[in-house]
Amino acid sequence: MRALMISADPNVREWMALALRSVARRTGQTFEVLEARDGLAGMSMAWRHRPDVVVADEITSRAGAFAVARDLKAADPPFPGLVIILLERPEDQWLARWSGADAWFVKPVNPFELADAVGASLEARGEEAV
Repeated sequence: MRALMISADPNVREWMALALRSVARRTGQTFEVLEARDGLAGMSMAWRHRPDVVVADEITSRAGAFAVARDLKAADPPFPGLVIILLERPEDQWLARWSGADAWFVKPVNPFELADAVGASLEARGEEAV
């Protein structure tokens, strides 16, 4: 499994990565976590590395999380991986839906809920869960 964490905040990238790695350890899977500091770098990494899941923090510079989700999902062919957005405000949920994100969470996010949602979404797609 491969995941890409996009956030300007290194602490957010770290807790996202730790949550997904802990689930991977419990299930005995290998899990590679990639990190990007901004949306443009994240989109480039997503197309180059084809992660199974992209988690984008709403507070991301140089193309925000909504632009990342919209551009990845609107491409031809669309990005095949799961795209999740971490929101600052509950009222931004409609933006997440509009952008094409597969899922979204309002901060503060319980890292284990995030990991469980990723696993359930991947299982529903017929892939190995994290």
